[in-house]
Amino acid sequence: MALSAMGPPHCGTMEPMNLIAARETAADSGLTWNPGFAALGPDFYSALRPTPLPNPYWIGRSSDVADLLGLDPHWRSSDEALQALSGNTVLPGTSPLASVYSGHQFGMWAGQLGDGRAILLGETTDGLEIQLKGAGPTPYSRRGDGRAVLRSSLREFLCSEAMHGLGIPTSRALCVTGSPAPVYRETQETAAVVTRVARSFIRFGHFEHFSARDAAPQLQALADYVIDRDYPECRSHSAFPGQPYAALLQAVSERTATLMAHWQAVGFCHGVMNTDNMSILGLTLDYGPFQFLDAFVPGHVCNHSDTQGRYAYHRQPNIAYWNLFCLGQALLPLIGDQDLAMAALAPYKTRFPAEFMARMRAKLGLSDARSSDGELIDGLLALLAQDRVDYTIFWRRLSHAVARNDFSAVRDLFLHTAEWERWLLTYSERIAHTPHALAADLMLKTNPKFVLRNHLSEIAIQAAKLGDFSALQTLQGLLERPFDEHPGHEAQADFPPDWASSIEISCSS
Repeated sequence: MALSAMGPPHCGTMEPMNLIAARETAADSGLTWNPGFAALGPDFYSALRPTPLPNPYWIGRSSDVADLLGLDPHWRSSDEALQALSGNTVLPGTSPLASVYSGHQFGMWAGQLGDGRAILLGETTDGLEIQLKGAGPTPYSRRGDGRAVLRSSLREFLCSEAMHGLGIPTSRALCVTGSPAPVYRETQETAAVVTRVARSFIRFGHFEHFSARDAAPQLQALADYVIDRDYPECRSHSAFPGQPYAALLQAVSERTATLMAHWQAVGFCHGVMNTDNMSILGLTLDYGPFQFLDAFVPGHVCNHSDTQGRYAYHRQPNIAYWNLFCLGQALLPLIGDQDLAMAALAPYKTRFPAEFMARMRAKLGLSDARSSDGELIDGLLALLAQDRVDYTIFWRRLSHAVARNDFSAVRDLFLHTAEWERWLLTYSERIAHTPHALAADLMLKTNPKFVLRNHLSEIAIQAAKLGDFSALQTLQGLLERPFDEHPGHEAQADFPPDWASSIEISCSS
């Protein structure tokens, strides 16, 4: 499965700025802190402070994440908050750091990587890590500037919250702030910082790093930290008695399988499924060149940098297993038995198809399982691919069609209408004994009306570059409740415009 290695694009350094060093803020955010990841010791990270940005301003904020963190209502919109979440001040009680990890990128061993533009502020007493992305260079920036641009930051902010609205495991985004500071990618852009929140930002690559260096004490310390913090059941796993590290591998495999089922069912393409972008908790991490499918094209490659198509939509489940195999190799010194490690990986192969089928049944309004469902679903996906039917619109129209018992609007999506009618007959027989109102209700709660299409992001980005954040705020509201109808916003749920096909997203996105 190995393909050509592809590293990150070269990033120019920022022009010198006359900025004061980051200082502690005296304002009270309401947050209290645990030692968290920092307790592992300096072998796992480099302590540092964010690099200040000039003249920061708010771009977008999530009140839901602010509530989740228990942020003080007055502080969350204050200038003190703006400065702290732009990297200009340091929250009292935090010990900012950048963690070190390694990984496989595009199927090739890349060696040491690390948080090149992310700085972990700390872990709250509620067990949530808060991280600034784009807050300046770290020892792991690899000649980069450690910055993020408005374009990519806005996309990550929106998609983090969109995925949460869809019920998909994900990191969250508290806010995104901007600055007129220049950042150089393909062209000169302006800087931004995303404040990310997750139970943990530990990746497969953290384990690969210490395993590759034969650093057994650090590898075990990391595994014990993850087990004790997030997988305590692995200490007494019935399938692996006395083997907590094998139990950990199985638990991660199962969570990853569930995540892949979510992605495939909703039509989400990640774009850069490197092992350093894979969450040990089965979360969606690192929103770069992602995309929700427009037309259903199983081989679609959303990342313009992925010239070999390694991370095409239909390959994502197998890539996830490949990445888990890499994690298994990293944990092998702790597991001690290759057969045991393979046994811990095996549940992925049954969990993913079972989870995927469950989600596809819900999309079809099926409340029970039958052996013929696989053939029904495969036949439908083949029809969608054959006619390149818009994936999100199809499922939403089908949901309403079941409610109304009128499938004419769905039929209009197909070129091969005779084949569609044959499939519809089989489907109608399948749900004949299910009250259509119940089926439609399940479907409308499963098939979103709104997803973060590339062209919607682009519209919000272009407006934000001009200082207009109204499109961002409107889109954020729709994506936070993607299953609601939201009357008056049909344009955001319509087919993409012709120019959308010219949008290119890459590793610099």
